[in-house]
Amino acid sequence: MMGRDFTDPGLTRRGFAELAAGLGVAGQVAGQPGASRPAPPKPKKLKVGHTGITWPGGQEQRGIETAIRDIGGLGYQGLETFGDVLDKYEKDGGLRRHLEAANLPLISGYCTVDLVDPAKRTEGVARMTEWAKVIRKNGGRIMILGPSGRRGQADFRFSEHRADIAATLTEIAKAVMDQGVTGVLHPHTGTVVETLDETIAILDSVDTRYVKFGPDVGQIVKGGAEPAAVTKLVKDHLAIVQHMHLKDYSGGQYYLGYCPLGFGRVELAKLLDLMESKTEIAGMVMVELDGGRPTPMPPGEAARIAKVYLESKGIVFRA
Repeated sequence: MMGRDFTDPGLTRRGFAELAAGLGVAGQVAGQPGASRPAPPKPKKLKVGHTGITWPGGQEQRGIETAIRDIGGLGYQGLETFGDVLDKYEKDGGLRRHLEAANLPLISGYCTVDLVDPAKRTEGVARMTEWAKVIRKNGGRIMILGPSGRRGQADFRFSEHRADIAATLTEIAKAVMDQGVTGVLHPHTGTVVETLDETIAILDSVDTRYVKFGPDVGQIVKGGAEPAAVTKLVKDHLAIVQHMHLKDYSGGQYYLGYCPLGFGRVELAKLLDLMESKTEIAGMVMVELDGGRPTPMPPGEAARIAKVYLESKGIVFRA
């Protein structure tokens, strides 16, 4: 795309600003004149939100309020946070008042329990049901069914646990649906559902009347899949895709290998077109950029970069 990218080990914040000029966003990020732009694209109806994980402490109570202010101020259409964050705020009146102050609705909560051990299934379903109640109380409608970490790492054998993972996901999704919340499978690196093949195997095994799909497209590429294969995965399962983490991946030194939208290898434009083609979606497309150190810029700047990229593809933000 440009002469340097996020795989460049010498990339600094200034270097990033130079890269951003290639997308015509440097003027908004670093106070430099923006590059000339083509005619604006046809506006899409698709709504896009942002997760809170990019902000330091965004996985905890102390960081989410900053994330809410930044995300709301940029005009994103919704927020995703963690079940644990929602729990902590319940002890102090709930998160909803902070969301309302920023005119930013909660869309989804990311929640994880053991999916492998059948002896823990009843406990896990009960825990996820309680999280679903908190998500709904705060205005949300999606539960991210985050797989648990791989047990024994190299000793983990997916084929031995596929049936238990699918059975637990189906029971959880049934239970949270009773609370008015849609459960979506979310493959994640380092977990019991990581690779493209594992994702397809689980989608083939769960009851999709209850379990829907909420792919993190960057995670699946990081898990070893080719970008085109991830686009095909979404296309093939579009009927049950009810949420998405829109994440780009470059394999570089920042953000655990991820990067702001438009600087990596994920087929973002094609994925946006696929999601635009859906007549209804229970959740939302959520921009996400993991906040792992080092980072070349504040999280609000990265979210602004993503916004400008999305605007170039026809996504409309709130005023």
